[in-house]
Amino acid sequence: MRVLCVGRHAFLSEHLCRVFRDAGADCEPAVGASAALRRAAELEPHAVVCDSDLITPALLDSWAAEPVLSQVPVLAVSLTRRPEESAPAELNGLAAVIYLPSIEREQVVALLAGLHRPRGVTAPPAWRMSAPAASVHTG
Repeated sequence: MRVLCVGRHAFLSEHLCRVFRDAGADCEPAVGASAALRRAAELEPHAVVCDSDLITPALLDSWAAEPVLSQVPVLAVSLTRRPEESAPAELNGLAAVIYLPSIEREQVVALLAGLHRPRGVTAPPAWRMSAPAASVHTG
C-alpha cells in the first residue's frame, strides 16, 4: 500500500513515514500541501496521512478536485490533540483522526488494511478465458 505522509516540516513527514512504514506501507514524505500534490501525482497513493495542523476545509476541497487524490482517504494525524478534541472525522471529510502518541503498530496495520482499496479490475475467481479460436484461411 502506498502512503503519502504530509507534514509541516521534513522531520514530521519523515516521522510519519517511519510509523506507517513499520506497519508495512510504502511511504513517501512531503512537506506542506503544495508538495503533497506534486508527490501524489508521482506516487498515486492509496492513502494520505497528513499533519492535522495542515488540514483545512479549503485544502480538502482542493485535494477532492484533483483526480489523483479525489478518491484517496485522508488520515489526520496529531501529536498534541486527541480525536475527541476535534470534530468527528466524517464531518470534516476525513477517513480518521489519529492521536499518534497512543497508537500501537497493530492498530496502524489494521487501519491501513481497512483503508486499502485495490485499483483496477479483479476478475472473479471462477472466470476462465477460453482458448482463442483457430483461424482458417481459405484461398
